[in-house]
Amino acid sequence: MLKPLKIGTLTLHSNLILAPMAGITNLPMRLLARECGASLGFTEMVSVNGLVREGEKTFQLIRSTPEDRPLGIQLFGDDPALLAEGARMVESHGELIDINMGCPVRKVVGAGAGSALLRDPGKIAAIIRQVRKATRLPLTVKIRSGWSCSETNFLDIGRIAEAEGADAVTLHPRSRSQMFSGHADKTHIAELKAALSIPVIGSGDLFTAADVAAMLQETNCDGVMIARGAMGNPWIFREALSILNGQEPHPPTQEERYRVARRHLQLFIDLAGETVAVREMRKHLSWYAKGVQGASKFRNDVNRIESSAGLLSALADFFTQEAA
Repeated sequence: MLKPLKIGTLTLHSNLILAPMAGITNLPMRLLARECGASLGFTEMVSVNGLVREGEKTFQLIRSTPEDRPLGIQLFGDDPALLAEGARMVESHGELIDINMGCPVRKVVGAGAGSALLRDPGKIAAIIRQVRKATRLPLTVKIRSGWSCSETNFLDIGRIAEAEGADAVTLHPRSRSQMFSGHADKTHIAELKAALSIPVIGSGDLFTAADVAAMLQETNCDGVMIARGAMGNPWIFREALSILNGQEPHPPTQEERYRVARRHLQLFIDLAGETVAVREMRKHLSWYAKGVQGASKFRNDVNRIESSAGLLSALADFFTQEAA
């Protein structure tokens, strides 16, 4: 089940991937996930409207380093020509381009992008066709099962993607109307894998290393894309690699959680400055504390802290107390 993953001209050392998540998978999180075994990291969703109209401001979302490669850049929009132009603009900044056709968030859907595209297969075909012509990079699409549970057209969309030149398809097997409720239907991933000759990557409800192994085994998918399960938990990649190699996984110690959380904060400060880092790291630090005794109080405390020194002090108090 654990194997290199070839997507077009790109060969990844394993088939474990960090998903693109808006407001979350910036450079610091990607670096930490890679150190734990992720073979590919994705930028946050990047608006092609922003790229074309705002330029440098939007380019901040794809800042990277040599240690952060190979890098997947996820674009979203509803205009085939603009998506093609966006692909041309970012081509030199990454190794793979993905088109988001699955985001269920109202703001994105209201603009005709994300999972709204699932209701217009003709536009999907036009988007992939034009983006394929615009870039030589491997091209993938990320989709959901359909607009609603009664409108599941993932097989049709997958076949369109393959026919128009996509190099892989990632499926989150929920409908748009489900948002993140209920359970991801892994049988949809297995069906899509059986229907396509290009790689199929599975996503959805991967919260533990055991979930990762189960998806690979039960669906025969070529790879997995881990999203919410990696928030505050880059070790999910390390543990999944252990299981897939037939070894016993080793969860992080309290000292390791503390050390990595501190490093995450410092990386964020280096990237964006203290003010932004403190504001954005509150959620990440809360995720690092998940499942640890006293996490609720820690979250409440962290959300009131206004300085990096205050966050560091709260971290030290929380993890030292827990380890004592």
